[in-house]
Amino acid sequence: MPYDSALALVRDPAPLRRAMALSAAYLQPSAGHDRCQYTPEASRRARGVELWAALRSLGRQGLRELIERNCRLARLFAERLREAGFEILNDVVLNQVLVSFGSAERTRRVVDGVQAEGTCWCGATEWHGRTAMRISVSGWRTTEEDVERSVAAIVGIARA
Repeated sequence: MPYDSALALVRDPAPLRRAMALSAAYLQPSAGHDRCQYTPEASRRARGVELWAALRSLGRQGLRELIERNCRLARLFAERLREAGFEILNDVVLNQVLVSFGSAERTRRVVDGVQAEGTCWCGATEWHGRTAMRISVSGWRTTEEDVERSVAAIVGIARA
């Protein structure tokens, strides 16, 4: 899902409505369902639609499997990059991998090279004072083959 999508599932909607309540002279309450009473951003797009659609189409188990697969693929990324001799900076427990290629300058060069090469896209970040490549496995169609192809590209660029 897009990073800015979210849902709040509540048993009793009254506290949620109170927490999200907005009041202004130009906001006249209606007799029906006031959508602005269910989101902190009132007139923004319905950011939970993508998440609702995924839940509706995949179900709870399907969404669980999707999330678990992305986390497993992140661990595979970390394992392969570690085997290639690069330092994994974080405990890979979700779908994020932070890898250092040595110095900050070299790490930035690798990130730039990967972005220019185009097999995958990874960004640069800072983690506990260290420059790192940030790999985020979030695509619902990402496969082990994608990870292996991406690792090969990253390693090739890092060793060039």
